[in-house]
Amino acid sequence: MTAPIRENLSGLDLRAEIERLRKERNAVILAHYYQKPEIQDLADFVGDSLELSRKAAETDADVIAFCGVKFMAETAKILSPEKIVVLPDMDAGCSLEDSCPPEQFKRFREAHPDHIALTYINCSAAVKALSDVIVTSSSAETIISQIPESQKIIFGPDRHLGGYLNRKFGREMLLWPGVCIVHEAFSETELLKLKAQHPGAPVAAHPECPPHIVDHADYVGSTSGILQFAKNFPGDTLIVATEPHIIHQMELALPEKNFIGAPGADGNCNCNICPYMALNTMEKLYLALRDLQPRIEMDEELRLAARKSLDRMLDMASGTVGKGDLGRA
Repeated sequence: MTAPIRENLSGLDLRAEIERLRKERNAVILAHYYQKPEIQDLADFVGDSLELSRKAAETDADVIAFCGVKFMAETAKILSPEKIVVLPDMDAGCSLEDSCPPEQFKRFREAHPDHIALTYINCSAAVKALSDVIVTSSSAETIISQIPESQKIIFGPDRHLGGYLNRKFGREMLLWPGVCIVHEAFSETELLKLKAQHPGAPVAAHPECPPHIVDHADYVGSTSGILQFAKNFPGDTLIVATEPHIIHQMELALPEKNFIGAPGADGNCNCNICPYMALNTMEKLYLALRDLQPRIEMDEELRLAARKSLDRMLDMASGTVGKGDLGRA
């Protein structure tokens, strides 16, 4: 197999070219909090995955350039089927999505017919289509509180988020064994050392972290929730246990405060940078806007099935679905 020819883009002003193509393509550029600062700084919207897709759907853009990972771009396509959705690097995947192949999830569901599937948004469109309700890290608690305790639940693909919800709500959900490789990498020993170096500094952690990290957190929540906590906590130093690129937004909003990324086992944050998010670069974003490739394509039957579980999440998060409406997909 012949290796692809790499273009020499060294002579281009990439930011200027991206701005030009954004206008020519009538494109909206989305950047997740875990993207590199240079990409966050030129995006139209920076935020959580679902929040970004919903904002893009509300625009009159013809093209969505999603600087994130594949499941996020798929979600944008589910909500905006009429728009062209490009992902700068189609290899930008997710360890949680990879841990839950649709055919295995389907068999797992069939083996537990009395369970409904409450599924974290970090999964493929095919797994969303096999699910009853999608949740995000910010909506999961609101949604699980509406499900009767007598209703058996499968939760996937993140066993740490599911375990956190089990402990908080006294549930016994059946957990799919997936993990996020970024949040799995935090070291309890190194975190305790960091806390000792900064006595009184609170810890904000994402619920994708394992219990030995969450147990030391003063706040547990989604990326947007952590950002809000950073804006409201009364001190001047915060230890952040999630992918460290979110600290860029904290520093922009609160330059007077000190934000420290929780360390990995080697005592630094390098192992906690998401390798999938890092695949997106300015060069690849430029090429994606220029060529409208790589493009997210989706069968309409699959899109509608996946949309159903997303819509149920949005309805439950807003309190417009009653407990008696929680049938299986």
